[in-house]
Amino acid sequence: MQDEPSILIPKIDLDQKQKFKAKYIVIPSVILLIILIFSIPVILFANKAKKVYSELTPVFSASEFAGIEKIKSDFNVTKNSITELKSSYGLISWMKFVPFVGTYVKDLGHGLSASTKVLEAGEITFVTLDPFLAELGFKKDNDAESAEKSAQERIDFVVNSIPEILPKADEITKKFEEAEAELLQIDPNKYPENFKGINVREKLKSILLLFEQISSYVSESKPLLESTPYLLGMESDRNYLVLFQNDKEIRPTGGFLTAYSVMKVSKAKFEPVSSDDIYNLDAKYKPSFPAPDAIVDLIKGPYVLSQNIRLRDINYSPDYKVAMDLFSTEVEKVGMKGIDGIITVDTGLLVNLLDALGEIGVPGFGNYSTKIEPKCNCPQVIYELESFADIEGPIIWDPLTGKIILRPANSDNRKKIIGPLMNSILANAFAQPKEKIPALLDSIFKSVLEKHVLLYLFDDKAQMAVEGFGIAGRIEEYAGDYLHINDSNLGGRKSNLYVKQEVEQEILVNKDGMIEKSLTITYQNPEKYDGWLNSVLPNWVRIYVPEGSRLIAVEGLEKQYDTTTELNKTVFSGYFKLRPEGVSKVTFKYLLPFKRGSGDYRMLIQKQPGTNAPLYTVRSSKTEEEFLLNSDKELRIKL
Repeated sequence: MQDEPSILIPKIDLDQKQKFKAKYIVIPSVILLIILIFSIPVILFANKAKKVYSELTPVFSASEFAGIEKIKSDFNVTKNSITELKSSYGLISWMKFVPFVGTYVKDLGHGLSASTKVLEAGEITFVTLDPFLAELGFKKDNDAESAEKSAQERIDFVVNSIPEILPKADEITKKFEEAEAELLQIDPNKYPENFKGINVREKLKSILLLFEQISSYVSESKPLLESTPYLLGMESDRNYLVLFQNDKEIRPTGGFLTAYSVMKVSKAKFEPVSSDDIYNLDAKYKPSFPAPDAIVDLIKGPYVLSQNIRLRDINYSPDYKVAMDLFSTEVEKVGMKGIDGIITVDTGLLVNLLDALGEIGVPGFGNYSTKIEPKCNCPQVIYELESFADIEGPIIWDPLTGKIILRPANSDNRKKIIGPLMNSILANAFAQPKEKIPALLDSIFKSVLEKHVLLYLFDDKAQMAVEGFGIAGRIEEYAGDYLHINDSNLGGRKSNLYVKQEVEQEILVNKDGMIEKSLTITYQNPEKYDGWLNSVLPNWVRIYVPEGSRLIAVEGLEKQYDTTTELNKTVFSGYFKLRPEGVSKVTFKYLLPFKRGSGDYRMLIQKQPGTNAPLYTVRSSKTEEEFLLNSDKELRIKL
């Protein structure tokens, strides 16, 4: 019998089977499992984050103040969204132990924890302020008796309640400190510069810087609250010297010192005691020390005979406290005694108040509003005040004696309008129905934050409080780059009513790491010459930069003064003349006294009091930022 053909079956050893299984079944399964473990939680969290983002975007993009009910509604939306997001974070929180990915997961946890602390601070704030919101017109109040209260009575109630608020201020501050501690653990430099068209790193830096600034305001609010009863004369009366600066004739602290008033404050009630023209006070003053060169060079008039500074020009320091230290000492020599501080205001406050109050009447003087007056293309109240002051021409001094030889017939009228105007504004403000109080308070806060109101107090504790809150007009100490541009109109009539200013900064890092800056300031006066308000503007410009900076070149000045050191800053200065319907451009190029470091490049820009919001552009080789300078601004710049 023939043998059947045999079937050869390959012999497979056990090791080969295991390798096959590992290679084609086990390893892909493990990889897939790992992918699922990572991706599913991430996808779930990402979907939740996307939903939260869509919910919060309308909240944070709202640009108008819509009342406390809208704020509380937005707060609740934010709170619920953050709570949901924090709950979803639990799905991925274990990833913080995973190399590389973990550091970003940790940062997310710090951000959510910080958000929770801020929300807790918000809840404390709402609970604390709730009894006062109806009093101040921020929410409906159906109490008939309450509805009859005057604005003055409502303010009295709030001020008398400050002792109850102060303990809560500590709790709120603590929550912000805890939130800041969380955010300090986030390093924005490890994030990508750009992701899907979004500048991730710079946006994160901006958010962290903004929180740092808000946290600072919160921490400084308690000292200011503690000083409020003192400032408002709750225990004993206060007397303040109120200086009126004409910001249309800009000077270092905000404007020419045109008039003054003595204001009595008793238990939060304001009462003008007296008012007068600054020239009448100056007539009693004997100048005793030299004026800055620019004042002598440009004002001429009384400075031809004597170059000693007049009282009305004594606010030549850009640091308001330094200026008032000197002014208060000198004004005491002409009998101004028994005051507790000096409050300086300019027309920005007046316009903001009238925007909130509407047209008001001043007995014997007519009605005043912010409606544009075609005769000057400016608010009607500004036109009327300038008309009272000097519509018939400038004051002229004898070059030999330094005495006034020609004074327009109605130039002394300023003292006649100041008192009645103040009385009318105060009477209107304190008689407002509660529905208008929020707008009134908003106009005051805006004026203070934009430096149209400055405070100088003789009480050390109160002075420290207003300085801490940034309403004392100080030139700040700062460790990084710094800029303050200070302009003075020295004989240009009221041209600053029309002058617009734009500022450009170019920042260049040299090969040796030194930082070179080019600062260009463009001044434009679009209106025609009228010889009354608008005339040729002799402008004394001073540039305050970090101490030790070195000037390389300057263009656009008619006269350049020596570089000096003042207020722990290096100062470049000079003057030029801006003509009506003209443009002047001044450029300063200089080296900073330090090299580029490994950390963030920071810069503080301080706004000059009395000015409107000039347009700023800051450029480096990698970034560009454009903004209106409404108040002091700190920047983090990528070099």
